[in-house]
Amino acid sequence: MLILGIDPGSRITGYGVINVNGPRNEYVASGCIRIRGEELADRLKQVYAGVSEIIERYSPQEMAIEQVFMARNADSALKLGQARGVAVVAGANAGLPVAEYAARKVKQSVVGNGGADKTQVQIMVAHLLKLPGLPQADAADALAIALCHAHSRTQQIAMAGSRKVVRGRWQ
Repeated sequence: MLILGIDPGSRITGYGVINVNGPRNEYVASGCIRIRGEELADRLKQVYAGVSEIIERYSPQEMAIEQVFMARNADSALKLGQARGVAVVAGANAGLPVAEYAARKVKQSVVGNGGADKTQVQIMVAHLLKLPGLPQADAADALAIALCHAHSRTQQIAMAGSRKVVRGRWQ
């Protein structure tokens, strides 16, 4: 199963595609959609077109995206939310189920620490996907989102096949 991870942004939107093959997660592609221009509407159009192109190129079966967090600057948070919204619409228009994850959950899933910094995420993503070097920060975040979704799917499947709870754990 191919999973597309998106790290939305109004200036740079990271993307990462992984192939979930049983218990293995394999790197397929990653990169950044670099947004140009000053008009917000034009930038949002570029995010939509870029995400749509990636979906068309790789044909993922599912998409995962980072939730918006409240930053110090409300205007920046609103622009981020709009960029995220057009990316979600691109996935929905392609018929993809779209999962959303908080940044802390993504970092916890990949690094083991919800407060991890970008360098730690890059290192762990490179390690988990056996990459020859560190991916660009926004691409690494997108790959981490895809990995978080893969881990969440595995847990949900395992729990669905469980029969009972023993000492607070599914068996």
